[in-house]
Amino acid sequence: MQEAAGVLKEGFLVKRTGLSLSVPALAAFALLYSQTKESQGLFTEGKEEGHIVRNWKVRWFVLLQDKLLYYKIEGGKKEPSPKGRILLDGCTITCPCLEYENRPLLIKLTTKTNTDYFLECCSREERDSWALDITGAIHAGHPVQVQELHRMKNSFKLLENISLHHIVERMCDSSTGIKLTRNLEQGNRYKETFTGSALVDWLISNSFAVSRFEAITLASMLMEENFIKPVGARSTEATRYSNLSEQFLDDSTALYMFAESSNKNISSKEGLQFNISELSGTIVKQGFLVKQGHKRKNWKVRRFVLRADPAFLHYYDPTKEENRPVGGFSLRGCLISALEDNGVPAGVKGNIQGNLFKIITKNDVHYYIQASSKAERAQWIEAIKPLT
Repeated sequence: MQEAAGVLKEGFLVKRTGLSLSVPALAAFALLYSQTKESQGLFTEGKEEGHIVRNWKVRWFVLLQDKLLYYKIEGGKKEPSPKGRILLDGCTITCPCLEYENRPLLIKLTTKTNTDYFLECCSREERDSWALDITGAIHAGHPVQVQELHRMKNSFKLLENISLHHIVERMCDSSTGIKLTRNLEQGNRYKETFTGSALVDWLISNSFAVSRFEAITLASMLMEENFIKPVGARSTEATRYSNLSEQFLDDSTALYMFAESSNKNISSKEGLQFNISELSGTIVKQGFLVKQGHKRKNWKVRRFVLRADPAFLHYYDPTKEENRPVGGFSLRGCLISALEDNGVPAGVKGNIQGNLFKIITKNDVHYYIQASSKAERAQWIEAIKPLT
């Protein structure tokens, strides 16, 4: 899935196919629709339909100097022509974007025609990397703006007369506050928690901090003053550091809760589709890969999460709202190998694009998985092999 020269970045992102138009644009569209049936031709490729459906699709994105192209993936192969493009001239970018509470890893792009594009990444690190590269492309040719963006990114200047009580009140707001979720860590299930990276995102999104460094310091102050507290081994271990700025973790696996919240509640029920122990391991690697189905043999993009202790590989449907695996298996006793790119290997169907590897479980179930490049395939194999 490699592009020609001039490509700044490429990879899988999840895109909301419905575009958000401004109120005047929607009013104009409604008037046009009422005047002529020909206006029905405006419903192209599910774009304006998204005002009602707002479905999410995985696309292969390619960042160029002046635009962001996105392609459909059919049968494990990128289509030759772009599905669409986002012109970057005059765009504004919002990151983190917390407009969808079940999708905390969003980037929002608003074009100069007031069209909004929502792009979801696989991890906080990937989201911030994409946001930085897209921002650089938007402001290319404007060195003063680029310098100012870098200054803000590394800034450290908290708001004057800041009130921690006010921040906590905003965090507890039922509509705009931080989302509390149930999380697993080392077999324990914690209710009403939030992750370290979620709090950092929330503080930036609500203008309490400009940079992640500022937000981490502010979160550390909330913890120091006993407004929030760490739960679970990951975040509790960090409190042993002497430096205040190192005690709070900007990490999607570090759990926190409000200090007055109830203690952990361990449960093995409540509708989990997978055994708790499967999902309690440490996340080693995660990212988008293309997987061949077992029945219909069609190829679908899935978000893969590799865990250790215990060693499991789970995969999720990134187009769905619920954050539950749609499949997974233990890695103990598995065999993993790269597949050659010359020809279609036995057991593989469709017009695939190479970079394949195969995992055979101890129950002799064969999984065919496609990476976006040979380097990415090698990274996944290297990460999985020690866990088999």
